[in-house]
Amino acid sequence: MELTDLKVFLKIAEEGNITRAAEQLGYVQSNVTARVKKLENELGVPLLNRHSSGVTLTEKGRTFRDYACTILNLSEEAVRAVQETPYPSGSLTIGVVDTVHCGHFIKSLSDYQTMYPDVTLSLLTGSSSELITQVLNYQLDGAFVTGNIPPKLVADYIEEDEVKLLTKSKEQPFPDLAVTKWAVAPAGCPFRSILERWLLSEGIPMTNMIEVSSLETQLGIVQSGLAATLLPTSVLSGEFANMGSFSIPEAFRHTSTSLIRRNDRFRNKAFSAFTELVKVNFDKSASSK
Repeated sequence: MELTDLKVFLKIAEEGNITRAAEQLGYVQSNVTARVKKLENELGVPLLNRHSSGVTLTEKGRTFRDYACTILNLSEEAVRAVQETPYPSGSLTIGVVDTVHCGHFIKSLSDYQTMYPDVTLSLLTGSSSELITQVLNYQLDGAFVTGNIPPKLVADYIEEDEVKLLTKSKEQPFPDLAVTKWAVAPAGCPFRSILERWLLSEGIPMTNMIEVSSLETQLGIVQSGLAATLLPTSVLSGEFANMGSFSIPEAFRHTSTSLIRRNDRFRNKAFSAFTELVKVNFDKSASSK
């Protein structure tokens, strides 16, 4: 069983089509087909269901895909471990949810690039669920996410925050929940989930809402007076500092942002240095509040 065979199999699983997989890999289709057949013969089980529109994984194929991912990721990790320099260098890809407080996060990035110019830093944004999946799939070295994290991941830093009901201005009274329109992120956002559970506990269905994917747009809608929302207090800075904010019931008001990573044996120096800098800058910001 060769690593190239595993890469071919995973590309087919991703594309759901042998022809497209061959094109993506730059191989002729007959070579890709032969490699999959070779794998199936070695394992003694079919990995793919072949049909007119493409292929799907068999039950054994789905099991094998998980192991193939692990084997390839470990092989790449082994290379990084033996090639790592004595100082932070190489690439570092970090995921970030919108609600991470911009002030001390941007300072951390600026300080990091100044201190470690040999590191190529990349940032990707997304929802917490998307970023967690990307960390697990080795697409990200780590990520800032909100809410709970799965057991396969560890948090190197956790910042506690309070969730509040946000309105247009501080002059407004607490809104009538039964008739309030809500600006919310797409399904999967932990703050939308908190809002849904809170309203459900009050016997109010969350049907009167505007769904937006951008945090800035969400806050802009609230600031215009068109809707209210539920978000952590850390977003109340800059142009949004004077928005109205109200405490919500204790059972729903606590949240956390975590810097997560895989629980791998190997931790590269670039990520370790980033973690230490984040701890320093975020803790300074918290102590100054």
